[in-house]
Parts: sequence; structure tokens; C-alpha cells
Amino acid sequence: MRLAPLPCLVLILSGCAHEPAPPPKPTAVAAPMQPVAASPVADTTPLPPASFTIPVDSYTLSNGLRVVLSRDTTAPVAVVGVYYHIGFRIEPRNRTGFAHLFEHMMFQGSENLGKLGFFRLVQSNGGVLNGSTRFDFTNYYELIPSNVLQTVLWAEADRMRSLKVTQENLVNQQGVVKSEVRVNVLNRPYGGWPWVIVPQAANVNWYNAHNFYGDLTDLDAATLDEVQAFFKTFYAPNNAALVVSGNFDPAQTKEWIARYFEGIPRANVPPLPDLTEPPQTAERWKDVEDKLAERPALAVAYHMPPRGSPEFWAMALLNQILVEGNDSRLYQELVQKRGITGEVEGGVNLLGNQYNYQGPMLWMAYLIHDKDRAPKDVVAAIDAAIEPLRTTPIDAATLERARVKARSAYFGNLERNNSFGRMDLLAANALYDDDAAAVNRIEPHLLAVTPELIQRTAQEWLRPTNRTVVALKAGKAGGK
Repeated sequence: MRLAPLPCLVLILSGCAHEPAPPPKPTAVAAPMQPVAASPVADTTPLPPASFTIPVDSYTLSNGLRVVLSRDTTAPVAVVGVYYHIGFRIEPRNRTGFAHLFEHMMFQGSENLGKLGFFRLVQSNGGVLNGSTRFDFTNYYELIPSNVLQTVLWAEADRMRSLKVTQENLVNQQGVVKSEVRVNVLNRPYGGWPWVIVPQAANVNWYNAHNFYGDLTDLDAATLDEVQAFFKTFYAPNNAALVVSGNFDPAQTKEWIARYFEGIPRANVPPLPDLTEPPQTAERWKDVEDKLAERPALAVAYHMPPRGSPEFWAMALLNQILVEGNDSRLYQELVQKRGITGEVEGGVNLLGNQYNYQGPMLWMAYLIHDKDRAPKDVVAAIDAAIEPLRTTPIDAATLERARVKARSAYFGNLERNNSFGRMDLLAANALYDDDAAAVNRIEPHLLAVTPELIQRTAQEWLRPTNRTVVALKAGKAGGK
């Protein structure tokens, strides 16, 4: 899967670097009339052993900050990540893009670091940094030489404790974010396709269905009081996870973390709102127009099984079977056999990966197609690839290939960008479930999936009545 443009990536001086993250447990969903759950479910499937184990040392400070240390002495570098449990999914009503806006505010200076001081501190010491806003978290990270670890921990604690939320900084970043929206969505062919557009059509709960990148009017309406209250409420240690991964001295690092973070006061963080999606029992279809696009496009989106359920893991393999690689069934059907398009993309959580989100999610497949192909014919071709998975168990060779591809994708993600991916999964699991070690159960869960589970999952979750089709009409001269 090629990642879609992210909803927010902080400007790194000269531009935007494209980088990429427990409530009561509901019962597993097995029937069409069950709601799409936002919380993980218990999975008692016996698991085979993992072939690779990530070291995990996790604990919680007295102020509620979750800390995860994962030592790797391969190279003299470390990755620091601070993840806050506030993403665009639960931003305030009538303030779309608010979480995205605030991500930018975090680089506008703190008590001991002036405007852009955080950038200069990291970059002058040979490091790189970035941040992003996702569905369920906002994250900030630094990849640095190990000898700079203490300095970066101090800097992250400084802005967690004393961010400069001023009117001047707010107005400045409102302009930056509005410019980003114009460049990435409003004035660009296929802007927001499908990562902004499709969730708004497929979901009905406002928290999952609003324009998370930000409406320009809503961005203008944000006030200084609102931004200050947002910081005090959600950017608190008891609403965050701190991960240090790489080459470091554990005892010394723990002492630094206690010194810099322990004294930051906790906040009264409100409980998560109800994020569940009501059951979908009929196919939805939405037509949209892109005045800048030259060719039409189409996306299909299916609601995902609850995170952590047996069906959730089966979807990881179904994703490999259907859209990952030139051997995938959708590629073979739409590209090789029917010549409808030159490429089919898709996956779970286009703004991250299947393992770093919390609330309801979609599995999507999307493509730009020839203008002489009717959208319903494209959907019929998609059905031709999916329906056999719903009627017949896959053979042993297909299952093994899907497992190999899924494991390869998982291990590749762990090592991505000097182990950023490892830090990301540790942080997400710590933040959502206070269980960073869950990362070591991903591979065993993938290995435990059976042909029968894949068929059962496809029958329930890849049924046409559980999907939304979004057809994009090309508005530019010559398009249809």
C-alpha cells in the first residue's frame, strides 16, 4: 500500500517532510446487526510463538505518563516519541481541523525554547524530527544521535509543561494550516482522495465522519481561549505516552525521564466520546465531483471488524490477498484481466497502518480508471475478485503467501526510518491499552489465521451491504 498524504505534517523550515501511533471490552462481532466497536475485543485464540521479540520495559510515572523503553544497540542512535491521546477523530464540533491546527502550535516555542527553537536544537545536533495528526493520536518524534538523548527529553518535557500558546502564534499557524489545506486538498487534483473524502461518506457518527483536515471557516473561528484550554486538557502527561527506542543506557534514561517529566501536573482528561458506528445493512453510494481531475476515480470502503478480534487479524491477510502487490486479486482482475486501470491501491487505515489506530476504521480499495468505464462496471469487477473469498476457503498456498506478505510488511514497518515504526507501535499500544508488549503478539496473531476464519471474515465484513462506494467524477475538460 502506498500511503496517502498525511493530514498534517509539520513544516520543517524549508517544507513539509512526508513521514510518518482500556475501556470495557465489547464482545466479538459475529453477526451483521452488531455495531462497529471502537474498543478492542478479547481474543483467546491459541498463538504460535513469535520469531522475533522486541524488548519492552514499560512503566507509569506518578503523574500518569506512560513510559516505554526498547533498547537496541545496533547503531548509536535513538528515537524519542511523545504521543498524545488526541487525534482529529475527537476534536470539538464546529472546529474541524482543530487537532491538526494544534499540532502546528507545538512548534511555536516554550518556556526555554523560542519559536523554531525545537527545530534548531534537534537539527543542529544531527537529528531529524516531525509530527503528525492521526485519527486517534497526535505524535511528535525525533531521530537523534544517542549522545543527544538527554537534551531531547528535556526539550519534549519543556513544551509539554510550558508551551507558548499566544494570539500571535495562533494567527500565524491558522494561516499556515489554511495554506496547507488549499495546497493539499482544495487546489489539487484528487485532493483529499480518498483519505479525507471517503470516511465522510462511509461513517455516520460525526466523530468519524467530519472533515478532519479542517474547514477554512472553522479554522478561522478558533479562539485563543479554546486553544489554551485544548492544550491544558489533552497535552497532559496522563494523556500521553513517551517511548525511547534505540541505543541508550536504561538506568540513566529512567533518571532523566523522572527528572524532566515527573513534576508536570496531570489534567482532568474527559472520557472518550461514543465512537461506535451503527451497523450498516445496505450499500451506500455517493457521487462526488473533482473539478481539477482529468480521469474519474472510485473507492470502496468496508467497515472493519473490532480491533483485536479474530476477524481483525484475518483482515490483515485479506488485505494482502486483495490489494498488496501485483499478485493481488484486485490487481489481477482490474489491471491484468480487464484493463480498467493501471493501479489499484488500498488497505486499512491509510493514514498509518492496521496496528496503530483505536476507533472504528475502514478497509478501502481505490483506483483512478478510464473515463469510458462506468462506475458500476468497476464495482462489478471488484466483486468478481472478492466474492470467491466469501464462497470458498482459500487453499494452503494462498494462505502461506498471504502470511509471508503480512509478516514482511509488519517487519518492514518496524525497521522503517531507523526503527520509527517500532517506536510508533509501542506508543500506540501503550496509549490505547497500557500494553506496549502487545506489539510482540502481532506476528503470532497473523500466523494463527486459518482459511475458515478468512472465509467467515469475508462473508461478514466484505459483504456489499457493509460497504460504501464513492465515485469521483472528473470535472476537468475531457473527463467524465
